[in-house]
Amino acid sequence: MTSSSPLDAYSQIVTGVAAKLTPRVASLRIPRASAGGQSLGSAVTYTSDGFLLTNAHVVGRAQAGTAEFADGSSVPFTVVGADPLSDLAVIRAAGATPDPAELGDADSLAVGQLVVAVGNPLGLAGSVTAGVVSALGRSLPARTGATARSGVGPRMIEDVIQTDAALNPGSSGGALADAEAKVVGINTAVAGIGLGLAVPINATTRRIVATLMRDGRVRRAFLGLITAPAPVPQRLRAPGSSGRGIRVVEVVPGGPADRAGLRAGDLLLYAGRQPMDSAQALQRLMFAEAIGRPFAITVMRNGALVDVITEPTELVGA
Repeated sequence: MTSSSPLDAYSQIVTGVAAKLTPRVASLRIPRASAGGQSLGSAVTYTSDGFLLTNAHVVGRAQAGTAEFADGSSVPFTVVGADPLSDLAVIRAAGATPDPAELGDADSLAVGQLVVAVGNPLGLAGSVTAGVVSALGRSLPARTGATARSGVGPRMIEDVIQTDAALNPGSSGGALADAEAKVVGINTAVAGIGLGLAVPINATTRRIVATLMRDGRVRRAFLGLITAPAPVPQRLRAPGSSGRGIRVVEVVPGGPADRAGLRAGDLLLYAGRQPMDSAQALQRLMFAEAIGRPFAITVMRNGALVDVITEPTELVGA
């Protein structure tokens, strides 16, 4: 094999990403007060003053734990804030940490693009796997603990990255990176054999992280919709548009969308008077400022355009 072979070039990319990110991915050890023992996960350095990103389900209801790095150093941390609906959490180390990882933009990803997953599972520093982006815009059930008896409808983490880069137990909270070692996602789940999922790093999740750092929580508006990407009929496509809309897959009974008359099967075209071409576009509008205010939605139903006015409520119990 010569140095110019495609396989060697691929190897060089993966080893380069691993070398850059392995020192910046911590292993988390978090005591479990109720059952004893500890839970394990990974985290990615985010700022030079000790903030790290991980998953909300990794920290759970814990307030503190220990972060261990590839160089053998360890430092205690406290949980700054967690948002189960995005499965993101921010922790802060009470001591020195490696330089922060460089963040990328998941919105620039394409299906088939090379990605590398770097975790620190079970304290095994530098657990690295590689693969491609299998799909974009997937949905993942949020681990909120909601049940039918609680009166809280199902909640989904929207706009998730699907990859075939294998994720090992304890890799949740680790980095999903592009070929330039820029972190484009936070690995969140093992969905099945040969399948992994990651929360994207984009404008919406950056806003969530900033809010967690500032307030320790994220106030969200709730419509009660579960959606999936879908094409818009040619006759309704605006010039220069993506040609995509959002199909309503499920409407939470009794929620704001249900009360406004939205139905499963509706093709959502506009919300808040803005075009909706992805779940992320709707997510960007579902923050504190939308709570309790009239919110216009336009859908296509049975070939006709239907306008409704909803009033998002505050999402509670997450």
